[in-house]
Amino acid sequence: MLVSPVKKERRRVLADTFHDMPLQDKLYFERSDIQSVTHLDFSARIQTVHEETNPRYRELISAFKRLNGYGLIVNTSFNVRGEPIVCTPYDAYACFMRTDMDYLVVGDYMFTKTEQPDWENKDKWEKVFKMD
Repeated sequence: MLVSPVKKERRRVLADTFHDMPLQDKLYFERSDIQSVTHLDFSARIQTVHEETNPRYRELISAFKRLNGYGLIVNTSFNVRGEPIVCTPYDAYACFMRTDMDYLVVGDYMFTKTEQPDWENKDKWEKVFKMD
């Protein structure tokens, strides 16, 4: 894993008042055209994927680039605030069903929220896990 500056051509011009903004406003200020990976200081954490070691994930990234011109995917932990990190397919499904996610991919299977049966544990995550 590396930290690298976001290319200048991807950056947006900061507002004159940017450095005086509250942190929350800075976080939501559009700093680049790849906002989800651009830190406040215009750096980004980079992880590379090689075809030899992970061909399926590499092909997913390549397909994404063919669709929108961006050869990157945000990689983050799979959980919501206050909830433990997903460790099993059941955990993934429970998180999926309790949140506003539209799709879940596990291995060769893709689940669409609107096509899922009524689920007995459908309480929203905010009711199950307290905010810290």
